[in-house]
Amino acid sequence: LWPMLMASCGLPALVQLVTLPFFPESPPYLLMHKGDQEGCKKAIRQLWGEGHHQAEIDDIMKEKATMKTTKILSVLELMKERAFRWQLYMIVILTATVQLCGINAVESKFEEYLIPYVSLGVGLCECLSSILCSTLIDRFGRKVLLWGGYTLMCSVLALLTMTLSLQHQFFWMHYFSVILIFLFVIFYGIGP
Repeated sequence: LWPMLMASCGLPALVQLVTLPFFPESPPYLLMHKGDQEGCKKAIRQLWGEGHHQAEIDDIMKEKATMKTTKILSVLELMKERAFRWQLYMIVILTATVQLCGINAVESKFEEYLIPYVSLGVGLCECLSSILCSTLIDRFGRKVLLWGGYTLMCSVLALLTMTLSLQHQFFWMHYFSVILIFLFVIFYGIGP
């Protein structure tokens, strides 16, 4: 039933495609990029109902004034700009950790019948971590989540290395390894 499963992704896309013309344009887009103040007011009324929305329009106008003074950099200019260098390094490092973490190689160590369940669990853990991250980042801040996430990820990988080497001695180590993979994904999603 793989073709049916893959085709099922098209159903939400089709619903979005059909309903999209009935939604209003973004009020900031209408006001900032199109200069259409009446269209902006109409879109705001459509989104938030009738009422006095001048404060929201004023906020959009302030944002537009701020954007006029902001210079948009090309990728090359961004890489050359010293003020953004550390942020750029962090983004590259964090993105590389996704590719180099090796979690897919760990999944291949399991019997074939377990791999779909592990993949499903990893996807659910990614969803859970994105929900948790949005609540935790306000409480603890990004730096604490990065440090904590990397520390917990290292601990989980050390335990995972141990459980993978003991899988042939204890039948339940497979399940413990799966739990560790799920924890790794959650800690990665919450931290880095």
